[in-house]
Amino acid sequence: MENKFNRNDKIIALLFALVTIIFIVLAFTNKIFFNWAYERHQNQLSWYIRPLFLIPFCFFAYKRSWAGISGTIFLMLTSMFWFPKPIAVSDQVKDFLKMEMDYLLGDWGLLKALITLIVPISLTSLAVAFWNRNLYFGISVMVFIAVAKMAWSVAFGGEAGKSIFAPAMVGLIICIVLIYFGFRKIDKKK
Repeated sequence: MENKFNRNDKIIALLFALVTIIFIVLAFTNKIFFNWAYERHQNQLSWYIRPLFLIPFCFFAYKRSWAGISGTIFLMLTSMFWFPKPIAVSDQVKDFLKMEMDYLLGDWGLLKALITLIVPISLTSLAVAFWNRNLYFGISVMVFIAVAKMAWSVAFGGEAGKSIFAPAMVGLIICIVLIYFGFRKIDKKK
């Protein structure tokens, strides 16, 4: 069965990549869908679970599974609307998400495109680190991702940007601990 999975791994990965692209296009071209997803993104539970997707992401990179990596990216992106619209939302969260929406839907220049490229570049670096079984480089990239997200949030969202600090730090700590011990456990089995 593993052989069959390996044989289909790249096909499954391409299917997830295609569905991810369709999701992104839909999100940016369909205002009704965007607003529906945005309302649910106000639920901070999605903010806390999103960093945890780095755990399966790193695991699948370690296992060299393109399908696992691609599927995890799809799940990470869609997790923003898995939870119901919250009953109450703090002003800080509202302000931050308004900035984020304006950022995404606003004009795109070279600087914004370069800043946004940090996301796929850092995820690629993370995948390469674990693909090559380099735990410490992988953890360094995870720390960079969390710090970059917090810096971007404050740089563009001001005081409201601090609303992502707790989810980012909790997620980072959980990821580092679980990945570190998982990596060590796998190494001991070898």
